[in-house]
Amino acid sequence: MNTSYKELLNKAIEANHTRGYWAAYPEFPKVYGEEADPKGKEAFAKMLNNNFTELGVDSNEWIGEEVSPFLQIGTGIRYPKLSIDTLISQSKNAQTNWATSDIETRAQILIDSLERIKLRFFDIAYATMHSTGQAYMMSFQASGPHASDRALEVIAMGYEALSSIPAKASWVKPMGKFDLTLTKSFKGIPKGIGLVIGCSTFPIWNTVPGLFADLITGNVTIVKPHPKAVLPIAIVVAEIRNALAAAGYDKNIVQLAVDTTESPITKQLAEHDEVKLIDFTGGNAFGDYIEGIAHKVTFTEKAGVNCAIVDSAVDFKTVAGNLAFSACLYSGQMCTAPQNIYIPETGIETATGKISFDEAAQQIAQAINDLVNNPKMGSHILGAIQSDVTLNRLKEAPSWGGKLLLASQPIKNDEFENARCFSPAVIELTSADHEIYQKECFGPIIYIIKTKSTEDSIKITEDLSRQKGAITCLAYCTSEATMQTIENRMNAVFTPVSFNFQGAAFVNSHAAFSDFHVTGGNASGNASFTNAEYINKRFVWVGNRYMS
Repeated sequence: MNTSYKELLNKAIEANHTRGYWAAYPEFPKVYGEEADPKGKEAFAKMLNNNFTELGVDSNEWIGEEVSPFLQIGTGIRYPKLSIDTLISQSKNAQTNWATSDIETRAQILIDSLERIKLRFFDIAYATMHSTGQAYMMSFQASGPHASDRALEVIAMGYEALSSIPAKASWVKPMGKFDLTLTKSFKGIPKGIGLVIGCSTFPIWNTVPGLFADLITGNVTIVKPHPKAVLPIAIVVAEIRNALAAAGYDKNIVQLAVDTTESPITKQLAEHDEVKLIDFTGGNAFGDYIEGIAHKVTFTEKAGVNCAIVDSAVDFKTVAGNLAFSACLYSGQMCTAPQNIYIPETGIETATGKISFDEAAQQIAQAINDLVNNPKMGSHILGAIQSDVTLNRLKEAPSWGGKLLLASQPIKNDEFENARCFSPAVIELTSADHEIYQKECFGPIIYIIKTKSTEDSIKITEDLSRQKGAITCLAYCTSEATMQTIENRMNAVFTPVSFNFQGAAFVNSHAAFSDFHVTGGNASGNASFTNAEYINKRFVWVGNRYMS
C-alpha cells in the first residue's frame, strides 16, 4: 500500500481504539486553499441544467427532479437512468473481481477515492446546499470532511476485521508416533450485492458508512439516492469509480441507481434475489419494511423522538442558549435534534435561585427568537426547509394542541431571497398531552413539556425511548446521583445521554472515530455507525484444509 495511505490508515485504526479527537480531514474550509471555494461554486454552476456525465455511463434516458430549497427552482441536472436488470447484471459481472481482491488493495483504492473526494469538497458543499437546504458551512462540513472521516473510520474497522485472521496457517497435531499436519487457509467471503438507500437531508453523511463498509468487505454496491438529493452522492460515486478505474478495476463495483418520485425503484431493488445487504436511512414505515424483507442483512437508521431532561443548572441562560441552537440548527431536520424538552412544574434550581417553569419556558423561547432574528446568524443556522411535507407539518403543528409560545415565521436570507427559511414553532404542553409529543415531528417543531417532577421527566423519556426509539438524549443536572439515574435508565433502553452541554458542544453532533451514531438497540434503527457488528455482518469467514 502507498506509504502515505498506510500511515493514514494506521492513524485511523489507532483513533478507533483510543476514541479521542482525531480528524483526517479538517473541517475548516481554508485548510483546502483560498481558491477552492470559488472553483467549487463555479463547478456547481456548470452542472446546472446539464447531464451529469461524470459517472461514465451511457444511457438512452436522463432523469432528475432536484429543486433548490434556497432558489425554489429546479437545478435541471439529469442523471443516467439504468434498468434494474442492467444494474444487477453489471454488479454481478464486477463481483468476482472485487470479492477476490485482497484487503490491502481494497483499502488502497478506497483511501485513494477519499483523497479524490477531498478535491471536490467545495463542489459537494454547493451540491448539498441546493438539494438539502443545509446552510453553506454545514453543507461543507457534513458532506465533506465529516463524511470522509466516517468513511475512513469504516475502512479502518473493515481492514482490522479482515486482517484479524491469518490467510494461511500450518496446523500440526501430535498423534504419538506421528504428527497430523494440515495446511489451512482462511478467507473473508463477502455476502454479495449491497444496496445503500440514501435520504434527502444528509445524502452523503448517512450514505458513506454503509457504502464503504460494503466495499471494504468485498461487496459490490448499488447506491440508490433520494430523487430530491442526488448530486452530492453522485459526485462521491463518480470519484470512487475513478479510483477503481485507475487501479484497473471495473467501475461498476459501485453504481448509482437514480429514479423519480413518480416511478420509484427502491422496493424492486431491495426485494431482488441478488441483493443481499441493505443499508437504509429514512422514516420508520419504510425502515420497518426494509427490516422485514426475508433473506436480507439490513442496517437501518430510522426515526426516534429525541428528548431533553432539564432538572437543574448552574446558569440557565447558557442552557437556554444551547437548547435554542440545537433546536434551530438546520431547522431541526437532523435525526439527532431535540424535540421534547421536559421541565418540572416545580421549576429548576440554579446557582442564583429557583426558576419557575414559566420563566424557563419563556427563556428558551426567547433564546430561539433572538437567535433566528440575529441577522448575522439566523438564516445561516436555520438553512432552508427541504421538503413540502416538513413545511406543511410546521404550519399544522399549532393546531394539534397546546399553548403556542413562539409562532414560526419566515426568516430573511440576504443571499437567497426565495429561500424557504422559517423559524421553529415552540409549543407548551403538559405531560398529559402524550398523543401530541409521543410522535416524531421532523422539522422545526419544539415542545416544552410541563412534568410533575424530574422523576416524571425521566420516566416519560425512558418509556418513549423504549416504545418509539431515540438517537440522542440531552440532560441538564447538577446532582451526581440524578445524573447517574438518568444515565443508567436511558442506557438500559439503549439511548446515549449528553450531560450539561453548553458553548460549542451540541447534542446534534456525532464525531467520527469516537461517537457511535445510533446504538442499534431501540426502534430508531437496528445498526450503529460504527461498531464491529456493522462490519462483520457483511462477510463470513470460510476455512479450507489441505493435507500434503
